Amino acid sequence: MLKLHHLVSSRSQRILWLLEELGLDYELVIYPRDAKTSFAPPELKAIHPLGKSPLLEDDGRVLAESGAIIDTVLRRHGQGRLTPPPDSAEYDAYVHWLHYAEGSAMLPLVLGVYMGRLGEAGAPLEPRISSEVRNHLGYISGALGQRDYLVGNNFSGADIQMSFVLEAARSSGALEAFPNLIAYLERLHARPGYQRAIQRGGPINLGGQGKR
Repeated sequence: MLKLHHLVSSRSQRILWLLEELGLDYELVIYPRDAKTSFAPPELKAIHPLGKSPLLEDDGRVLAESGAIIDTVLRRHGQGRLTPPPDSAEYDAYVHWLHYAEGSAMLPLVLGVYMGRLGEAGAPLEPRISSEVRNHLGYISGALGQRDYLVGNNFSGADIQMSFVLEAARSSGALEAFPNLIAYLERLHARPGYQRAIQRGGPINLGGQGKR
């Protein structure tokens, strides 16, 4: 059986949602954040050296990194669901969004978190970071347009992966300038699989922090 090590209000929500969308049997272990630092608890280091979440145990192997977990779960257990055909143009777009979420889009959002912690010392960085956040959100907004989903207008693992980017942007207030992305996030939240994931793992509350 699959076993998900889930940190509350974290990227792990995506994997919990994926498992619910696929209707897979899994064991869920929930970890609270440290009350003072909001960091992940040290117990996760006993499972993986980085001590980060999500972590998914699958047939004796520990899988880390959201995009890699989504890719592996869909290849091993998806039975063709939530993934375009590998020989299609849509598959190339699917792979792009699967990697873009953490490879590019999250960086300025995370930098914004640390900038905020610096207070006045971080003020000189604000224009550049805010510009990059708007740049990335503008790119996502333009790619989505008025469609329902990012890849071929069909819901896929790419939408699950990209959801946390929008959650982080919403927590910082940056999403307000992009009404189609707000509607997109609300559409994702309305899915029964997402609702089941929230019931099992709790709601996402980033509090402007977005830490893993």
